[in-house]
Amino acid sequence: MNQRKLFGTDGIRGVANRDPVTPENAFRLAGALTAFLKSAVPSTAEPLRIVVGRDPRRSGEMLEAALVAGLTAAGANALLTGVLPTPGVALLTREEKAAAGIVISASHNPAEDNGLKLFCGDGTKFDDAAESKIETLMSQSPTESERPIGAGIGTTTILSTAKERYIAACKKTVPSLSLAGWNIALDMANGAASHTTPQLLQELGATVHLFHATPDGMNINQACGSTHGEEISRLVRETGAQLGLAHDGDADRLLLSDEEGNLVDGDEVLAMIGLAALRAGTLKNKTLVATVMSNFGLDETLAEEGGKVLRTPVGDRYVMEAMLQGDFNIGGEQSGHLIFRDHSSTGDGLVAALQILQLMQETKKPLSLLRRCLKKYPQAQRNLRVREKKSLEELRSMIPLIGQTEKELEGQGRVLLRYSGTEPLLRLLVEGKDSVTTQSHCDALAAALGRLVGAPSI
Repeated sequence: MNQRKLFGTDGIRGVANRDPVTPENAFRLAGALTAFLKSAVPSTAEPLRIVVGRDPRRSGEMLEAALVAGLTAAGANALLTGVLPTPGVALLTREEKAAAGIVISASHNPAEDNGLKLFCGDGTKFDDAAESKIETLMSQSPTESERPIGAGIGTTTILSTAKERYIAACKKTVPSLSLAGWNIALDMANGAASHTTPQLLQELGATVHLFHATPDGMNINQACGSTHGEEISRLVRETGAQLGLAHDGDADRLLLSDEEGNLVDGDEVLAMIGLAALRAGTLKNKTLVATVMSNFGLDETLAEEGGKVLRTPVGDRYVMEAMLQGDFNIGGEQSGHLIFRDHSSTGDGLVAALQILQLMQETKKPLSLLRRCLKKYPQAQRNLRVREKKSLEELRSMIPLIGQTEKELEGQGRVLLRYSGTEPLLRLLVEGKDSVTTQSHCDALAAALGRLVGAPSI
């Protein structure tokens, strides 16, 4: 299998209008995806149908136009959702029985960035092998005779009710939920969920305090959203809400704040929902799926009730792959990508929020009490900006302190070193049972790594 160069952990991502996120590459990707899909399915008289959605970044329309041109030039029909959360695009790909879906979004990244993510016809993300083949096809331009002409050229259709269909599907996941009398603070990151999440919560009866929901193409994730947790904490305290809810730019993530303004991350959501499902007998195979980044307190919490945690590499698509392989139904990431496979085929910030709200309604407990089920190990994390992604084995060999620290933590913690799949960052995580020691180890390792890669931690 060829090594992927364009695709990272979550699609092709970078500064929009700079390589690799250019209109030219978007055009090539559309043609390559169509060629890949045609090679994978029996020949049919019907043209392939591919759903395309985006978040509200200014560069989104530019990339959408290039994708549509690439798809139709290759003989595929493009179905456009317009601005829609990523999980909504996955949903419509399934509902429309399309061959694939494409999302134009850089998720939690700043406005100048953008990205191209691919979904299979079932609404799950393509695996590494498929992305590698598509990447290879991108470098192979079709000959003149291979281009369709006349009626062979694809068409474009606008799915004008995309938002309404997504909202209705999310609502069906909690048929008995009523939010009458609830006060909820929302931070929509000036992103794709600026209308969908508040509309559904209001339909369920909630009083919504809405913030950062006026996207202008350049303010997405700007000091707001799920990567700026301090903002939703502030908003909860300011409004006196019963809880706060924040998404990232494409709304496949969820970050919560309890009524006291304390942040509740993905691990805590997994613990709360996982335990409730385990006790109700609805957690399939008594197994929760999480990544290597999740706190080891999650394992202990599930084990106490007879459950277990299966760990995967970082990335919600790896979580989903494991869920499909093992027939598990609940999984996610500490960062807030949460997958409820009974309801969705990818991380969905709104579906995840509804599951928590339903749990709060059923137990009649505030979030500040429910979250106590997870006893976390202290964690310390650092991000170091890098110019070059050297092999992790090389870094480990050049910094003996990593091995020494791992020996000291053996049985009581761990050191995790990995590169971001979407940004030029080296990520360091140290976990242990003692907060002071954990922070000290992390500071020392970050300093050593910083000297080696030539960058301070951020």
